[in-house]
Amino acid sequence: MAGFIIRQGDTMTRFFIRVVILCVLLMPRLAAAQAAPFEYTLSFPAVEHRWMQVEARFPGLPAGPVDIRMSRTSPGRYALHEFAKNVFEVSITNGVGQAIEPERPSLHQWTVRQHDGTVVVRYKVFGDRTDGTYLSVDAAHAHMNMPATVMFVRGHLDRPARITFVRPANRPWQVATQLYPTADPLVFTAPNIHYLLDSPTEFGLFTLRTFTVDDGVNGAQTIRVAMHHDGTDAELDAYVRDVEKIVRESTRIFGELPKFDAGTYTFLADYLPWADGDGMEHRNSTVVSGRGALRNPAQRQGMLGTVSHEFFHAWNMERLRSKGIEPFDFENANVSSDLWFGEGFTNYFDGLILERAGLIPVQTLLGDFAGIINTVTLSPGRQIRSAVEMSRLAPFVDAAASIDRTAWPNLFISYYTYGSAIALGLDLSLRDRSDGKVTADAYMQALWRRFGRASNTTPGMAPAPYTIEDLEATLAELAGDKAFAREFFQRFVQGREVVDYTRLFLRAGLVVRKSKAGQVWLGSAPLQVGAGGARVTGLVPFESPLHKAGVAQDDLIVSIDGVELSQPALLDQVLARHKPGDRVPIHFVRRGGERVETTIVLDEDPRIEIVPIETAGGTLTVEQQRFRQAWLGAR
Repeated sequence: MAGFIIRQGDTMTRFFIRVVILCVLLMPRLAAAQAAPFEYTLSFPAVEHRWMQVEARFPGLPAGPVDIRMSRTSPGRYALHEFAKNVFEVSITNGVGQAIEPERPSLHQWTVRQHDGTVVVRYKVFGDRTDGTYLSVDAAHAHMNMPATVMFVRGHLDRPARITFVRPANRPWQVATQLYPTADPLVFTAPNIHYLLDSPTEFGLFTLRTFTVDDGVNGAQTIRVAMHHDGTDAELDAYVRDVEKIVRESTRIFGELPKFDAGTYTFLADYLPWADGDGMEHRNSTVVSGRGALRNPAQRQGMLGTVSHEFFHAWNMERLRSKGIEPFDFENANVSSDLWFGEGFTNYFDGLILERAGLIPVQTLLGDFAGIINTVTLSPGRQIRSAVEMSRLAPFVDAAASIDRTAWPNLFISYYTYGSAIALGLDLSLRDRSDGKVTADAYMQALWRRFGRASNTTPGMAPAPYTIEDLEATLAELAGDKAFAREFFQRFVQGREVVDYTRLFLRAGLVVRKSKAGQVWLGSAPLQVGAGGARVTGLVPFESPLHKAGVAQDDLIVSIDGVELSQPALLDQVLARHKPGDRVPIHFVRRGGERVETTIVLDEDPRIEIVPIETAGGTLTVEQQRFRQAWLGAR
């Protein structure tokens, strides 16, 4: 602003300068909004061969090199997936159809140096995996995750887009998506490329069910279930009734629904013999998929668990979002220190929602809690890394394939599980210290009001992402105790301690006890018992009895206490006749042929279970019953 002289008290001059600065800051965004949209045409000439044709027309580009990119990762995923590997027969022209030969600085990029302001890219893309991450094309449908489908222009993610779907010959396919509809049922728009790449789409013959929810804040909004399955309409209707229970129970936790950008939220459900199990959250939709059938009670319960988890993400992750993954990077792995909260707290609440909605019994939920506690407390990884450090490892483990063996079972605890244990401990701690007046539900509401609600106004973006310091500060304010919040984060989030679950569960009249008290335990290493002995087929946990005896993966345990382990029953029998602390001989052969005869010290099985006090020989008090009902009862 050189050249402006501001005299003291010159209000009009200062006002003028503020207006100029504001205009300068808004000019790029306003220009993008007024620019012609990028146009995508998606067609399917040979669905039986699992590929589709894409034409992307990018007008209004500035002079100079233009970098056309294929995504390397996808919203909701943290690892690299290298979607360019399925792209072939790429041709590029300018706006009048003249061919352009691009440069290829990487396998993911086509750089166009000479153009007339418009670049048109045509290519084919193969896809044969029906899940939340990839593309699948066949005679039944096209199931599209957009980063696996469409290219984008680097530096122009704020441009609007227009997407046209072309039906395969003689197939009356319809579209289900969170993309904005137009008057044409096969044409949709996106306010920006961030939103487009976050908008999975089902194009095919699906069955649609809808219901509305009025939260009293944002008015009535429509929830859609677009189902592709091989069951009956009655099975679908029962499933949708349960989905509605989940939606309403989830809404009660936050006090309101998000304001969905087009007034709708869509479940894109594919339960098919060739589908792969997955659940993937998006801003106004989710993909839930698997090989199960609605008619199978056990499989259906798993499906509803995924529904509960992914819908909770409509608040936590999609709008209430960590600064580490906002804005999302489509070119590199996305690293966040806060997945223990984004994924882990969601994991805690998804089971709680099912139980409160009456979709699982409390015994099932308590079994899940016991499994979470066992994993976190017994895993060697907790002695090495905190929940924050585990979160940062997501690009190595989040659907990331590796063919080399790793030590992950001894070094890593899933941030889903670790975060669930933290959420459970925080919820019970808050309820315990406030006599039920302050809860994890209230914590989620406080965070939503401060950081999540602002994201309702910017499709495809979260303008108020949080940091771990924000999470701690919000807890301090909610609990009215900065020291409590600091200690909790230092010990259990950034540190490696676990809360006193035994004491906290007792407030709800629930007993934490060893599930196999007095029984001996070799550790949780997987054993395959057969002729010749018990082969160790996985990593041996640090500090377990087998580990201390020197047994490792691929070793063959020939005998324990003189008994040759030729049958699984023989191993059970020899362990049953011993007590914890016994020292018994063990004979094993190391990978490579070395024979070892030594002594193993048997431990007591440390795994716990959680049972109601009234079934454990105790008496449930009125206070315990009230605490339990306030926590686990329907809202």
